[in-house]
Amino acid sequence: MRSPIVAGVAAVLLGLSGQALSKVTAAEAQRLGADLTPVGAERGANASGTIPEWTGGLTQPPAGWRKGQVEANPFPQDEALFVITADNLDLYRDRLSDGHIAMLEKYGPDFFMPVYRTRRTAAFPEHVYGKSRENAVTAELLDNGNGVRNTIMTSPFPIPANGLEVIWNHILRYRGEEIRFRSSSATPQVDGSFNPVVNDYSYFFAYSQKGAELAEIDNKIFYLKTDTIAPSSLAGTITLVHETLDQVRSPRLAWRYDAGSRRLRRSPNLAYETDLPNSSSLRSVDQKDMYNGAPNQYDWELKGKRELFVPYNAYKLHGPTVKPEDVIRAGHINQELARYELHRVWVVEARRRTGIGHIYDRRVFYVDEDSWQILASEEYDAEGNLWRVSEAHNISYYSEPVFWTTMEMTYDLKAARYYVDGLDDGFPAYDFNPGFRDSEFTASSARRAARR
Repeated sequence: MRSPIVAGVAAVLLGLSGQALSKVTAAEAQRLGADLTPVGAERGANASGTIPEWTGGLTQPPAGWRKGQVEANPFPQDEALFVITADNLDLYRDRLSDGHIAMLEKYGPDFFMPVYRTRRTAAFPEHVYGKSRENAVTAELLDNGNGVRNTIMTSPFPIPANGLEVIWNHILRYRGEEIRFRSSSATPQVDGSFNPVVNDYSYFFAYSQKGAELAEIDNKIFYLKTDTIAPSSLAGTITLVHETLDQVRSPRLAWRYDAGSRRLRRSPNLAYETDLPNSSSLRSVDQKDMYNGAPNQYDWELKGKRELFVPYNAYKLHGPTVKPEDVIRAGHINQELARYELHRVWVVEARRRTGIGHIYDRRVFYVDEDSWQILASEEYDAEGNLWRVSEAHNISYYSEPVFWTTMEMTYDLKAARYYVDGLDDGFPAYDFNPGFRDSEFTASSARRAARR
């Protein structure tokens, strides 16, 4: 039987290198909805009360908000309790990740961390909670941890026993059944100047469809199509991705349509350490969504839980009137728009396997206990030096109960530059019910769309 989950796990739990783990017992699963939340977080407050009890999350939008509008800030009265700076970081060092300490030391006093009251807003639909309980007693890792079985809709392992299970919880967390939105990305120069790239995103989450069965979804997690709108030099570029569950058995399928050549081509290298398109080589493909793809290039170690100041409830960054020029600054985003809170996070360390050529030798991920969303990460080079620091600023959406990113960024400490995605410029609200079908995400469908 697995040991109970407690804050500050002392034992080091290793990622798998061979056979699948057994699922939890029915008795253990009964903790979900009792001392654990339905997704596996500790329900209770911490000892000091600075992290409150989870009481269901944010399930009602603020008064006056209407479906179709960009999410309004549900906590407009909140003010920062204190601000962490390079001058006072020693007071808070035990509640800071190494990445945030490095950012404060490198960019202070311009980089600071305003800390607000902790609000455990993460919430999901009731049918997702039901699947979480079912997954707990059925889900298993495949051999070598390259996939999962006997699971559907949401995170497979609400009571995780190792680092791989935590990472799969992030990869397979519930993000709705489908979504369409427009956002901009940018790679500001050292002086803060930038040229945004605007994309339309369309997701169809095959794994999370109501009534879906694992055997029926053709090894697919989701289908993604991006259509570049601006600048004019890139407009018309289409990327199509079929994200597979076991990427070793059936690798990710990807195609790219270049408006200049007017041809749709397979992109077999759109994975792992490949440069993320339009990122100026500041981010790898597997850093999209903080981490994606097959976990087979690393050995994963669960270090336990920590209470850390992490990005959370980023409604100021998400606001309908916030423009890219309000967000972007030299070296990092405008920290006056950021919000940090004290939360319990799972800490997972990934070490590159012998013989693997990935640019990151070691990576550390900080995973929200309430949502399985990676909130922050650190990326180290082959010499063991901290190279990049990544953040995910998240909100709870209203039209579909989902806790997900609104903005992500990767800071390159060597280049003193960064990549940011999720910039809004008067764009419509995220549409969680666009009415997609999986047949709209075939290569032939993308080819037809490109020619229109």
